[in-house]
Amino acid sequence: MRARFWLLLTVTAIAVVIEHSSALSPPRKPAPAPAAPRFGFESVQRLAQQRSDDAYRDQGNKLPDSIAKLSYEDYRTIQFRPDNALWRNQAMFEVQFFHRGSTYDRRVNVTEVGEDGELHPVNYSPAQFDYGKVTPPKDLPPDLGFAGLRVHYPLQRPDYKDELIAFLGASYFRVLGRDESYGASSRGLALNVGSTSGGEEYPYFTDFWLVRPTPEQRTLTLYALLDSPSVSGAYRFEIVPGATTTVEVTATLYPRKSVEKLGLAPMTSMFLYGEDRPRQYDDYRPEVHDSDGLTMQTGGGEWLWRSLNNPKMLRISSFSDEHPRGFGLTQRDRDFAHYQDEDARYQQRPSYWVAPLGDWGKGTVELVEIPTDESIHDNIVSYWVPKAQLQPHKPFTFSYLLSAYSESANWPPGGRVVATRTAPTRGRDNSRRILIDFAGGDLDALVGNQPVKVALGAHNGDIDNVTVQRLVENGMWRVSFRLQPKNNQAVDMHCYLTLYGEALTESWMYLWTP
Repeated sequence: MRARFWLLLTVTAIAVVIEHSSALSPPRKPAPAPAAPRFGFESVQRLAQQRSDDAYRDQGNKLPDSIAKLSYEDYRTIQFRPDNALWRNQAMFEVQFFHRGSTYDRRVNVTEVGEDGELHPVNYSPAQFDYGKVTPPKDLPPDLGFAGLRVHYPLQRPDYKDELIAFLGASYFRVLGRDESYGASSRGLALNVGSTSGGEEYPYFTDFWLVRPTPEQRTLTLYALLDSPSVSGAYRFEIVPGATTTVEVTATLYPRKSVEKLGLAPMTSMFLYGEDRPRQYDDYRPEVHDSDGLTMQTGGGEWLWRSLNNPKMLRISSFSDEHPRGFGLTQRDRDFAHYQDEDARYQQRPSYWVAPLGDWGKGTVELVEIPTDESIHDNIVSYWVPKAQLQPHKPFTFSYLLSAYSESANWPPGGRVVATRTAPTRGRDNSRRILIDFAGGDLDALVGNQPVKVALGAHNGDIDNVTVQRLVENGMWRVSFRLQPKNNQAVDMHCYLTLYGEALTESWMYLWTP
């Protein structure tokens, strides 16, 4: 009782003092209201969480038939006019936009984040586009919006701004380093790829926020909001152009419900045929592929190489790991003579490398190979599947660094597989001769009489007639052996070179199927 009374007296005395002081001093202006927080990743997180609290609703609006029923070839003739680019002649970066139409029917909202932090909507206008072969439709609504965007930057030379990164379709985006042409794609998220129930779910980016760069700034920040029936998500992209262009991706997912299979940092590519199997196509080109292998570095530091294949039926391969250091789809063969395609320029397709930022724990790298008979289809998918399951209404944050490169001494730093070839042996059995060429790292400095040995194994197959030699013609090290499959089953093989017990190369991993 006493304490309560003392407190009352104290408050009363203070009130008297304040009132007395105000009578002697001029009245003060009220304190200004606190400034609204600057728009940033936290803002997108709040929006994504708010959206996940509600039932999923398709954010797009229906396209008029005049533009929705365009053929893909006609749609491609619609081009953005460069003079209308966002930040035209005002920064190192400029942004152009894709028209909606054909298969790209979803609308994405685009907003500029100004230097003052204010938001400025980027609005659509038919005058921004050259319609090429297409007669400009007259029934397009003024709020049609865009299908996606692409960022330009002086990547090759200072007087021309090349395409650097493009976001178009679902959550797909493609990024380029110097002297590269588009090939493999990355994705914001993969849900239920190859699942046995319900099929794959395709999230898509519904909104983008582009942070206006200063005139000399050489990095660009984008924010994006992702949505799907199962998950909404907030994304931040920090893009740094160069010979190797890097994109630091940070994402927070807000699940509406459980997901059967979550795929982080997914990549897609195309592999029609290569050098390791008989060609089944009547084609003048020796090889056709955007990527020729999956590269991995395990949490224990081991480097793995898995050659890609165009299988006869859908195939999913899993590589279990803990604390993965990286993985990526790689285009290792850079010799034009191996492709002979002046238009596609497969030798210039970028390789992608994903390096987790932070600990990704336990999980698997999955490789999905889908049969195809045309090079227009992306039939290769790879991603990380965490062991931990998404829980409804519990946020999940992850980040990684995506690198687009042509040549790198880092992935891997030692000897690497440069060619794989197979052929049937002479005889009536189903045995095959397998040749693997290695080069790079310490291998290049070794002479032919060094005691280089091979570590080689096969599951569901027998191996014999093993040789290891340094080729005089090109200095590569070749492993040759005969494989005898058991009971006409698929054979899983691995191989690497050693010197005095130390590994010299990555581990070649190969799945031969009858």
